[in-house]
Amino acid sequence: MALKQSLFQEGEPPRPDARFNAAEYCLSGSGAPRTKAALVLVSAIDKPPQIWRYGEVSDAVRRIAAGLKAHGLRPGDRVMLRLGHEPEFPLFFFGALAAGGIALPTSSQLSPQETAYIAEDAAPRFLVGASATAFDGIPETAATTRLRGAAIADLLAFPKRADFEDTAAEDPAYLVYTSGSGGRPKGVLHAHRAVYARRMMWDGWYGLRADDRVLHAGAFNWTYTLGAGLMDPWAIGATTIIYDGPRDPRIWGRSAQAHSATIFAAVPGVYRQVLKYDDTARVAFQDLRHGLTAGEKLSQTVREDWETTTGKPLFEALGMSECSTYVSSSPKAPVKHGASGRPQLGRRVAILPVEGNDTPLPIGGLGVLSVHKDDPGLMLGYWGSEARSEASFRGDWFLTGDLATIDEDGYVAYQGRADDLMNAMGYRVSPQEVEDVLNQHPSVIECAAAELRVKEDVSVVAAFVVLQSEASSDALKTFCAERLAAYKTPKEILIVDSLPRSANGKLRRRDLAAQHAKV
Repeated sequence: MALKQSLFQEGEPPRPDARFNAAEYCLSGSGAPRTKAALVLVSAIDKPPQIWRYGEVSDAVRRIAAGLKAHGLRPGDRVMLRLGHEPEFPLFFFGALAAGGIALPTSSQLSPQETAYIAEDAAPRFLVGASATAFDGIPETAATTRLRGAAIADLLAFPKRADFEDTAAEDPAYLVYTSGSGGRPKGVLHAHRAVYARRMMWDGWYGLRADDRVLHAGAFNWTYTLGAGLMDPWAIGATTIIYDGPRDPRIWGRSAQAHSATIFAAVPGVYRQVLKYDDTARVAFQDLRHGLTAGEKLSQTVREDWETTTGKPLFEALGMSECSTYVSSSPKAPVKHGASGRPQLGRRVAILPVEGNDTPLPIGGLGVLSVHKDDPGLMLGYWGSEARSEASFRGDWFLTGDLATIDEDGYVAYQGRADDLMNAMGYRVSPQEVEDVLNQHPSVIECAAAELRVKEDVSVVAAFVVLQSEASSDALKTFCAERLAAYKTPKEILIVDSLPRSANGKLRRRDLAAQHAKV
């Protein structure tokens, strides 16, 4: 299909029945045998893994759903997960959906201040935490039930099993918080239908099959892991392999080899580390059909090195929390140099002017990558902000904020962000979040955060600081680390005399990043 303008539309997207529950679909829809391994949780290569079979997962999820209802959960209530890399995370995530609630996954790396903000904004009915510090920063209220330790065990062994709630496909299912250009994290609310719409990725990215064993390098709370590591493998009846031990770069190849992984999913940084530190990669990944990468732009150098070293293809995808991945290469969409891939079959994607109307640009024109409002994988909206939701649309198009071009064959080339959002190992980080923390330090007059290029294919979160009294970069990093999640904490802090600003006083973060780039 040769395009005449920057608009891709081919095929119809998959849509579920009007009555649809995403948990039931993922756990029962494939017809996978109850004895088949659904989740293999690896803590060390020399120790037996935890294996959860489909029947056990479904049983636990339905017990949790029944327990949550017995404790007062009503349709639409939020269940905030303060759990780490343990099996309780996916069990309670799907348990909330099965009960008709809204699952709210959060990162275990969040600081108490960040956790408190999300809890205040989302007003969860339940808090589920594993550690003694899981609820730090969240004020106790009579409206919220806290589940930890014995309470979690009681729900896992609840004497009754609930039927999957008869939800509508348009009912809210899960809420994820992501950084925004306004500084504060914003809640992205998804419907049950969004889980079914992910079927466009099965051929459009994964080449996913029921006999696959998918090794995912991400944390459970991340939408990349929730989708590519849990929702999709379980919906088709495949097996998910998750590693939860120390992050030695050599562990991925060892895990893949020990558990016969056929697909490996990670961010480009993980592939880079494997290539640098694991000299057994060719043998370790011999059972792999291919690798998947998303979260940040993949460099051609990493792609070529991976394929030369392992002999396995690497398929990239471009997406965001609001619509997951929707542009990708795949076994059916060959890799094209300089492009992230093609819109998946069933997607309607366009390149619109950065400012102006909603008429797609000519082929090759640089503009804002946009997704049609009727895409069933698109979010319901931003939590508690109708105005913010409306502002993200122009006519019939959702504006992703990503700059891109599209060629006549439908291949999309990512060209960065239209705003100042930074990318830290696949997590989008708002500069305002970092700046708000640094500006609390008594030695700081003003500061700016920006994504800083330190190698040809490596960027980090950096901060540029103007001081009124002496303070070391290390001291400022420690100050940030006590108040921000690790992935938001600046990896480099540079002391500067002044910050560049436009004629109207607007901070020019990109100028700072360009001036101090190390390559």
